[in-house]
Amino acid sequence: MAGFDPALDQELYSEETELNNFNFKVSVMSYNDGQPKMQISRKRKLQSGETSFAKLGRLTLEEIDCIFPLIEKVKKHMEDNKPPEAEEAPAEEESEKSE
Repeated sequence: MAGFDPALDQELYSEETELNNFNFKVSVMSYNDGQPKMQISRKRKLQSGETSFAKLGRLTLEEIDCIFPLIEKVKKHMEDNKPPEAEEAPAEEESEKSE
């Protein structure tokens, strides 16, 4: 099985917010045109001004309050852009069932 190919990973939508020394990003990602999924990431702001990936791990109540509105926006985006459900196959004729 081939490994992860960053060229196949698409960001469909994202929202960001800052809290203390962290930047939170909530996004909708699709890999290889697959099912869109929500991703939450956290980056730490360094003294140099650069950012560095930080494990999301556990969240404080303050962090939850900060990112929850972003999660709601991402959820709405996913609902508004949901592909139409596949049409159900027509029911088999009664005569075909008995054959």
